[in-house]
Amino acid sequence: MKHLITCLFWVLISTANLLAQNPIAQALADLQITIQEAGKYDMNRRKEIAQLRDRLVHTAATELETRFELSSRLWESFKVFKYDSAFVYAQKMRQIAQEMDDPAKLATANIKLAFVLLSSGMFNETIDCLDKIRTQYIPAADKSMYYYVKARSYYDLADYCSDRYYAPQYINKGNYYIDSAIQNCKEDSFEYGYYRGLKYWKSNDEEKASEQFKLTADRRDLTWHERAIATSSLSTIYIKMGRVDEAIVLLAQAAMADIKSSTKETTAIFNLSELLFKRGNVKMASTCVEYAISDATFYGARQRKVQVSSILPIIEGEKLNIVESQKQKFVIYSVIATSLLIALIILAIIIFKQNEKLKATRNQLMASHQEQQRINSQLLEANKIKDEYVGYCFHTNSAYIHKIEKFKKQLEQKLTEKKHAEALFIVNNINIKQEREELFKNFDRIFLKIFPNFVQDFNALFHEEDQVKLKDNELLNTDLRIFALIRLGIADNEKIAEILEYAVNTIYTYKTKIKNKSLVSNDLFEEKIMQIKSR
Repeated sequence: MKHLITCLFWVLISTANLLAQNPIAQALADLQITIQEAGKYDMNRRKEIAQLRDRLVHTAATELETRFELSSRLWESFKVFKYDSAFVYAQKMRQIAQEMDDPAKLATANIKLAFVLLSSGMFNETIDCLDKIRTQYIPAADKSMYYYVKARSYYDLADYCSDRYYAPQYINKGNYYIDSAIQNCKEDSFEYGYYRGLKYWKSNDEEKASEQFKLTADRRDLTWHERAIATSSLSTIYIKMGRVDEAIVLLAQAAMADIKSSTKETTAIFNLSELLFKRGNVKMASTCVEYAISDATFYGARQRKVQVSSILPIIEGEKLNIVESQKQKFVIYSVIATSLLIALIILAIIIFKQNEKLKATRNQLMASHQEQQRINSQLLEANKIKDEYVGYCFHTNSAYIHKIEKFKKQLEQKLTEKKHAEALFIVNNINIKQEREELFKNFDRIFLKIFPNFVQDFNALFHEEDQVKLKDNELLNTDLRIFALIRLGIADNEKIAEILEYAVNTIYTYKTKIKNKSLVSNDLFEEKIMQIKSR
């Protein structure tokens, strides 16, 4: 027992040393722990919000100053936590400011509303909201934020369009407003350092940007949210400079800071998942992107959910490839184990028959044989688990390959025997229609697993008499299948026609007929289809 404890102690010491020598492994291990503790931090945020809401409910309607301050604090709690609630309290601040007839408070409320709109990707609405603010009424404490939101709206527009003509114009406008934001900051504030780094970054001065962001990130007086912003920004510069290892560590630190500050409107953990996926760390990449999707869904910003969801199918596909590779290895190990088992049995029989004096050796071989049986049993058990895990995904392909193999053998036999008529009969006996129906059925089943409410949401776009009525045992019909393909991103009529084996004009006719019956205009119908949510 004493020796066992000593061995365990040295294993722990060795593991700790390995983690210390590998900053990435240490950072990812810390992040894994922080993700598991995320509920604790969110609970603290909810308690804080509940207390503020209770105070607001019990504040008299006539105490406008206090109600405005509490609404502002609730907005602050929600701005990176939940989009729709932040929007509600920004609107409430506007309403109170209008009741008070206070242009300064109205300007503050509009700035906060613009921040929320920008976080949700509503660029035009953000700029319209900012342009309506009369700058002479903006309080001195809010001027920096006003110009920052305006600068960021143009920076985000440049990132969104990525156009050689318009993007530089948006960058120039962003730089113009970020200068004003810097001028209205205190030089010892976090915002002053971050805004300067942001301007260098957008001006493609990577050296100055990285230097400024590092100075900002190294400050000891930062909140968790400020630390997440600074380290995440620095990681982006490092990625561009090719310093990927450092970027991974910084993104892990930023993700942990986001979790500890209950920030749901974040890109750090999503960007980390992309880097880890490229490095081949599929398991941790999957953990990160799943957490990012959970955050984006909770926060409620549309463009963030689309962004983080785009990489999930890629990562999941790679996970399936890894499982398939493991399956092949298990098969090889099973064959080797079986061969060894047979060899041991034969050897044991020969030794037993030839020489009784070698009984001790035979017993040793039998012990080895039993050990091999145990290993083989473990491999078979692992193989069963693996089969259960990937069986559903690969069942269709396996069945199809089996049919082809059987068909090939039959055809080869008939051709070898020069029984051409029978060979032709075998070919003509292939039920292509049935195979295609089975293919569509599998497509329908997998699609509805991803979008379980698709039929219900689709029918919600029509009057009851125009809704799709599926037959018994029918998952999707042709009408639904066309728009299911569109929901998966296949919008080209020719491609849809090729998949469903219809003429292009037929697909066009189907789509037009369906759109004409809908409650929304034809131009908006496919947009509504794309808004149907996955599980």
